Amino acid sequence: MTNSSSRSDLAFTPSVKAEQEKRGSRNAYARMTERHDWSNKVGGGLAEFIQARDSFYLATATAEGQPYIQHKGGPTGFLRVLGPSELGFADFPGNQQYISLGNLAENDKAYIFLMDYENQRRVKIWGRIRMVEGDEELLEKLTHPEYAAQPERAILFTIEAWSANCNQHIPRKYGEDTVARAMQNLTERITTLENEAAELRAALAEAKKTNA
Repeated sequence: MTNSSSRSDLAFTPSVKAEQEKRGSRNAYARMTERHDWSNKVGGGLAEFIQARDSFYLATATAEGQPYIQHKGGPTGFLRVLGPSELGFADFPGNQQYISLGNLAENDKAYIFLMDYENQRRVKIWGRIRMVEGDEELLEKLTHPEYAAQPERAILFTIEAWSANCNQHIPRKYGEDTVARAMQNLTERITTLENEAAELRAALAEAKKTNA
């Protein structure tokens, strides 16, 4: 970056800034950038946020700019923080369309979109991707030991900038584990109340016999 550029310029291109200017939001974003530009480091709770995710969206584009978005899912924490500005994950066999891989072969620019529906949070990460084939040590580092599938390659993502969005309009959704824990707590509470009710009914019946 030059002294006159900012990391947020990855998103706020001249065309975007022109639209912001025309629609009245440019001054606010310019002040935001002057106070605190976007970071390219994993900080501010980003590592914990990433490690708690079990899915994300990966955006790539062709050399001509045709975009493509792919959903990536796996065990919680499968997207790993490998360094101050580096993420990584193991790439497993899918439907063998290889659209993301083909895009990355000619355009290494990529984008990760992370959602936490339960807590209504989202994070956007801009960067570049490097594909690593045949590095068994790296693949072992990136693969969850209890995940049975065999990875094909490692994907390394170098962070160029990241930003956290506001939570407006994010629908609150709960994962299967969260719902299961809540249901277990409810089931246990119902069982406790049923037992207490049975004990009260038995005590009441005994009292009636005594007073008869």
